[in-house]
Amino acid sequence: MIKLERVAKSFHGGGGRKPVLTSVSLSLDAGDSIALLGRNGAGKSSLLKLLAGILRPDSGRVVSRCSVSWPVAYAGGLHGDMTGAQNVRFVARLYGRDTRDMIRFCREMSELGAHLDRPVRNYSSGMRARLAFSMSMAVPFDFYLIDEITSVGDLAFREKSEAILAGRLHQTGGIVVSHALGSLKRLCQSGLVLENGTLTYFPRVEDAIQRHQSLMETI
Repeated sequence: MIKLERVAKSFHGGGGRKPVLTSVSLSLDAGDSIALLGRNGAGKSSLLKLLAGILRPDSGRVVSRCSVSWPVAYAGGLHGDMTGAQNVRFVARLYGRDTRDMIRFCREMSELGAHLDRPVRNYSSGMRARLAFSMSMAVPFDFYLIDEITSVGDLAFREKSEAILAGRLHQTGGIVVSHALGSLKRLCQSGLVLENGTLTYFPRVEDAIQRHQSLMETI
């Protein structure tokens, strides 16, 4: 379970402070697959970083009683001077995984080919996202944080990514951010809508999507 206890977070911008969360309290079941919806700039990626422990709340606290992934497609943790394979080895040792097995998995999953043996600083943003996604799927977390990974790569890679992600979410749970509403319906059972610092939970993902769409029709 992941609990948000009166969590508040905001950033400077636009002549003032923009809220991401305003004293939000919520419990998330680690076995639930949850769609996270909100307009551009609402703070969805910031919320995932709060849940992962990358960002600290201004007040309140996030309590995790399960293992939580880093935000998948977040490449800020990759070391640019190391090769893709060296980054994989580092994470494998950090999480107690077999390095050869994890490199084999990431090489096949990412489809980076020879680029896996080259410095990450030379990667495009899409290549970094592929590597981050592959590394996350190679580690058995209790709860996955997925940020727009299904938009990376060609159709075949997106379909492969969604298939392996669906398998992981069926076994565990997670939060998925995506503009592809069809993917959210296929991957998730419930939903969260983030709007003006307020986070609302819907037991049915269809209801969350309907609420999000109605908000998008307003100015």
